[in-house]
Amino acid sequence: MQTFLESTAPILQDDLVERCKQGDARSFAQIYQKYAKAMYNTSLRIVNNTGDAEDVLQEAFIDAFGSLEAFQYKSTFGAWLKKIVINKSINQLRKRKMDLIEIEKTNVGMLPEEERMDEKEIQLKVEEVKQAVTQLPNGYRTVLTLYLFEGYDHEEIAEILRISHATVRTQYMRAKQKLLGIIKQGGLS
Repeated sequence: MQTFLESTAPILQDDLVERCKQGDARSFAQIYQKYAKAMYNTSLRIVNNTGDAEDVLQEAFIDAFGSLEAFQYKSTFGAWLKKIVINKSINQLRKRKMDLIEIEKTNVGMLPEEERMDEKEIQLKVEEVKQAVTQLPNGYRTVLTLYLFEGYDHEEIAEILRISHATVRTQYMRAKQKLLGIIKQGGLS
């Protein structure tokens, strides 16, 4: 199965990355400038804390630059770096003891069919939706962010978070319902 990070076309070598591999200090700075904002935003959507996102960003670049020789162009450098950022963001949440409860370990069983909200009726600006996402609990926000904003599928999210596929589906469904509830109630601050 091909993930969104893989491509059928060969990835061309990046001159900037190659210069970094050779130890060129200016190239390190250029790569940082090129990717820092996007990687910070990716982390912030997951950890929902500016200080933690800044820490994740710094740690991700340190790790990426430290293991640059391992980068083999199986994906773009940006995709490789994003994977590092996402993993570090999730680890940061784990440090905060974020618990995603395995659905099999609860007595919840099958969830009752909840009242469905018509998503097509809700049309908000992107910033309003982003604000509503920040109000979600950590587990919901993480699964929703990885699925909607980062493009991972449920199987990939389950692997990243080390939880079952059923838990990912349940977390996503609940996150979506809660997000729609926040939006419909006008709970945006």
